[in-house]
Amino acid sequence: MASTVHSDSDDGMDAFMDKFKTQRYKNAFSENDWEEEFNKIPMFMKNAPEEIDPQKYPELACLQSIIHDEDRPPEEQAKSLKDEGNAYFKEKNYQKAVVAYTAGLKKKCADQDLNAVLLTNRAASHFYLGNMRSALNDAAAAKKLKPDHLKALIRGAQCCIELRHFSEAIQWCEDGLKVHPTDKKLRELRAAADKHKRAAERDARKAKAKEKKLHGEKEALLNAIKDRGIKLVQPARAQRSGSDSEDEDERSPAAIAELSLDGLSSQEVTGAQVFVDEQGSLQWPVLFLYPEHQQSDFISAFCENSCFTDHLGVMFEELPPWDADRKYLPQNLQLYFEDEEKETLYRVDPEMSLLKILQHKRYFVKAGTPSFIVLVKGSSYCKQFLSGRKIHGLGGLLTML
Repeated sequence: MASTVHSDSDDGMDAFMDKFKTQRYKNAFSENDWEEEFNKIPMFMKNAPEEIDPQKYPELACLQSIIHDEDRPPEEQAKSLKDEGNAYFKEKNYQKAVVAYTAGLKKKCADQDLNAVLLTNRAASHFYLGNMRSALNDAAAAKKLKPDHLKALIRGAQCCIELRHFSEAIQWCEDGLKVHPTDKKLRELRAAADKHKRAAERDARKAKAKEKKLHGEKEALLNAIKDRGIKLVQPARAQRSGSDSEDEDERSPAAIAELSLDGLSSQEVTGAQVFVDEQGSLQWPVLFLYPEHQQSDFISAFCENSCFTDHLGVMFEELPPWDADRKYLPQNLQLYFEDEEKETLYRVDPEMSLLKILQHKRYFVKAGTPSFIVLVKGSSYCKQFLSGRKIHGLGGLLTML
């Protein structure tokens, strides 16, 4: 009887195998797309698809339904989600790893060791995403559940170093070395954190000393300006908001008394500002305005003891391209400064020093940069510009031109 069954079985197998000699297996992979078909089988997949379509990936959809089976114990579900997160982590898909680990933590299983692993793994994912604060929070939570968890201790120290919290990083390492005294990674992190801490403290001391020096120099500069009787006008943007200064005359004694170092900052594109040179003289950035041609000149360092003729001779040694009529010769020029409050122009003697002009009772240095109007003496534009304005010389009232 056994012999008969064996014989029938052989005959059946022979017949089955004979079919392949005359017809091909219907469900076999084709030569053209066998790699694509292999990639649909979970065991051979190189990368998991973004969306799992049951029609396209039936095997993977089946496995997913098993993993997310809500009827299983929370511990099993959390472990499956941890494994899923680990798979994403290995693929460097850290965002999906975070989602998987978070889902595992939401199962709130009673296994605290597993929860500590989920937190530590999520901390690692956040770390590689650059979310240092989130990574540190997860490492701290894992440490709270399991104080001797080595990976959590290492990750916490790494996050603190990245956040430049070097003292905290040292504390993480010391906590870890109490339970893992021979761990090489913790020792390395401890040394690195200590090195960074000492460097940061050194840099902070240098920055503080530099700031103190600069502040001292600016205070000395401000005192030098005040000692000369030069009046600075605080820029409107630097006035304290909410104060009465908005309604107060910016040239009033109270406003001038409240001047700070902000008043020394030049608003010119060059960024130049007044400074004290080695001889103790003030060097000012000075702006010359040519309203007839809507042009300007800028001298970044005009010594307070120099007179205007010294600079005008150099500035107009070659006539500027916009002076088509060749009128702007040094001997033809007249200089004025404007008193905006009184709507008055004051004529400047070019033979006088800059200091003498800045000390005039109606001269106010605005935005840290003295400015002067330059006109061509006797020109039609000069007469038109001065028409209707009060013109004063430094020695008294002049005749209207």
